[in-house]
Amino acid sequence: MSARNNRANKAEARERIRLERERQAKKEKTRRQLTVAGATVAVLALAGGIGYAVMQANEPSHWDEAKNATVTAPKNTEGPDGTTVIIGKPSAKQTLELYEDSRCPVCATFEQQLGDTLKKDVDAGKYKIKYVGATFLDGQDGEGSKNALSSLGAALDVSPEAFTEFKAALYSKEFHPEESKDKFADDSYILEIADSVPELKNNAEFKKDVEKGTFDAWAMKMSKTFDDSGVEGTPTLRMNGKKLTAEGTDNPPMTVEQFNAAYEKALKG
Repeated sequence: MSARNNRANKAEARERIRLERERQAKKEKTRRQLTVAGATVAVLALAGGIGYAVMQANEPSHWDEAKNATVTAPKNTEGPDGTTVIIGKPSAKQTLELYEDSRCPVCATFEQQLGDTLKKDVDAGKYKIKYVGATFLDGQDGEGSKNALSSLGAALDVSPEAFTEFKAALYSKEFHPEESKDKFADDSYILEIADSVPELKNNAEFKKDVEKGTFDAWAMKMSKTFDDSGVEGTPTLRMNGKKLTAEGTDNPPMTVEQFNAAYEKALKG
């Protein structure tokens, strides 16, 4: 082979190597661009997803909106937004204030032990009951106390007697759930309980009010009434501004004997 041919062959080989290096360099550049673009899209998608999730989390819940909604007050109520609920004969001179949260297990025990006694006293005109409903046991994400309170408003719209019977049914051994189970948030469960009350069974208007949430805004106003009352727990009973407690304790009376003793003591001042 001549020196000239040898030099030509080497030149061609160098050119092929250069072209191959350029081709590989372009290929690597394209790969890097696609990787960066893909990562950017992924980051943007992730950011978008997080942003959407944050936006959704910051959206007011139905119950938050109900706080500022126009209030439809149930019949048989008094005062601003209908948050004064008095059960009993107008002629009764004494008023027993009763503060309860529908999900409260101690309230359930109280109602099971003393509900009949309170009803007999009210029917006899011994005193009236001023009911104040709370929803603090719902915490940050529960809805059962609020939904039950709204449903109590629907029962009160039917009659004070329906309200009293429905409240007793909510707290009964048969229907009252464990505090950790938010069963009162389920309208179908509320309606199942209501079927045990003659005035509410197959009552189309009551059913509509429960499912539509007619008294949701009222329930939130009632809940605020509790929050503003200074009462720190449920059940709480007050007579003539004096808290009724079991003798020697700061606890609510949980037996007929304890209640009667506390009641008589409150009347004496």
